[in-house]
Amino acid sequence: MFRQLSRHANLNNLTSPSVPRSVRLAHRAVVFTENGDPASVLKTVTYPTLPAPPRDNVNVRFRISPINPSDINVIEGVYPSKPAPSDSLSPGHKLHQPVYVPGNEGLAEITEVGENVKGLKKGDWVVLAKQQPGTWSSARTISVEDVVKLPVDLSEVNAATITVNPPTAYNMLRTFVDLKEGDWVVQNGANSAVGQAIIQISASRGVKTINFIRSRPDTENLKKQLTELGATRVYTYDDLSDKSFYKSVKELTGDNPPRLLLNCVSGPATAQMTRLLGNNAHVVSYGAMSKKPLTLPTGAMIFKGLTAHGFWVTKWYTTHSREEREALFAEIAKLKLREPEHETVVLSSSLTDEEAGEKVREIVRKIGEGKYGKKVLLKIEDPED
Repeated sequence: MFRQLSRHANLNNLTSPSVPRSVRLAHRAVVFTENGDPASVLKTVTYPTLPAPPRDNVNVRFRISPINPSDINVIEGVYPSKPAPSDSLSPGHKLHQPVYVPGNEGLAEITEVGENVKGLKKGDWVVLAKQQPGTWSSARTISVEDVVKLPVDLSEVNAATITVNPPTAYNMLRTFVDLKEGDWVVQNGANSAVGQAIIQISASRGVKTINFIRSRPDTENLKKQLTELGATRVYTYDDLSDKSFYKSVKELTGDNPPRLLLNCVSGPATAQMTRLLGNNAHVVSYGAMSKKPLTLPTGAMIFKGLTAHGFWVTKWYTTHSREEREALFAEIAKLKLREPEHETVVLSSSLTDEEAGEKVREIVRKIGEGKYGKKVLLKIEDPED
């Protein structure tokens, strides 16, 4: 059972008034019409049931979609990858004004395939290959070129989060240094989703990790959790101010000092961490959570051959084929990574668009205030009578 159009047609004038009142609003999406504070600009809109897909397309239902920090930046208008505006969320139905649907990551299930589609069937799990596809929705019609089939041996949560964090960790560990069993890697932000993947992937290869986290009331408990994932050592940034600390780490690593530092924090602490590295080491930055610049010691670059790089998984996808993506996901599936600590927030079918929009705005407000210490997954239920 679906809500009638008349129950929702007044939502910010987004739904075209020309749509017959008899049309049933089968699906829902989170949208915005202009960049700004996500806690203010996000809305939800309902739209009609999807018709049968064109011959080279598939209809999909999104099971769960993460709310990533980059999604917040997209809505704010400060992220380099941006969604395209859309004046239709269901083929044949026009919105009164174009909208942007956020969401770069999510697990979709195929519900119907076009007559020319090969290798995919109803019930297959897929992720979307194109960037900023608009996963914060309950269902969409997608070109077959824009979906990648997933391995069958993934949990729902790991499948929904497979396109950003695990590939970032996996590729950084393989691209810049030829790591061997017994080698060392240093990283900050070790409790982040990427950081936890780095720990697990390294441990599976016999690579040891030196991990840094910020001090907090539950520091010892967090250290224990990361150690259980496979971390070799876990320290806080406060340890970097102790001169004896560097000597103890050098004794730990012996004649095989780390040659790879993975950075998602930047700021002064990261510069201090370079003192732990050996000759011809690489600093790879994939984030800057401190919102401070990365400043590296000139001496280390001149005399020890320190090299700095950036890594953005979005760029990796643009330079690799569908077959390479599928192979990457298959390798990650084999690793059996632990699900990230998460909470699933449901936009219930019983909510009106106004109520659902308010719930989304409250969620992103709390995320912006740091009140979620875990991954937030969004599940959008189809509206019903």
